[in-house]
Amino acid sequence: MRRIVAFNNVSADGYFSAPDGNLDWMVPDDKLAKGVMEHGPKFDTVLFGRRTYELFAAFWPHALDDPKTAPDPHARGRRSEVNRDMAVFLNEVPKIVFSRTLKEATWKNTRIVRELDPREIEAMKRQPGQDMIMFGSGSIASELTRHGLIDEYQFVVAPLLLGDGKTLLDGVSHRLKLDQKEAKGFPSGNVLLRYALSA
Repeated sequence: MRRIVAFNNVSADGYFSAPDGNLDWMVPDDKLAKGVMEHGPKFDTVLFGRRTYELFAAFWPHALDDPKTAPDPHARGRRSEVNRDMAVFLNEVPKIVFSRTLKEATWKNTRIVRELDPREIEAMKRQPGQDMIMFGSGSIASELTRHGLIDEYQFVVAPLLLGDGKTLLDGVSHRLKLDQKEAKGFPSGNVLLRYALSA
């Protein structure tokens, strides 16, 4: 069965975006990004909510102008080969954006789904294929969590406090037991935490 993996950067005080939605607080980390990309072939679908989709669609299709590197979306003026690999992956992989309001999806390989029906998500997970990954998309992550449909949570905890911002999960009214799969620190100060939904 295919799994859904939620991947998110979070501050040490638990926010995944600043109050204005800004993501420039994230700590660049090519070593961590390279490790994430090495797992990229395990995913054949990316899931998005509308806001995160629009942020990604405004940046990644244009990130391949340089043949060897790509800009870092979180650090102006910084470029890296790892980001180029990420751009190739994101531009080619099939993408699903859950939105009632998005009029059209111009980023190639994107399909709009107007309603998030838990039964349809369960059916998608039973289809043949590789795992699905979701970036950001707090409202969709919350909805999928409420229905127990996210199989693994991957958090990159940044070594800073935002003081205020938006939390990833909202409206989850019951406890969900998680099993730790990995905890790995990096010289940047970032820590990768992987948790699987407990059986």
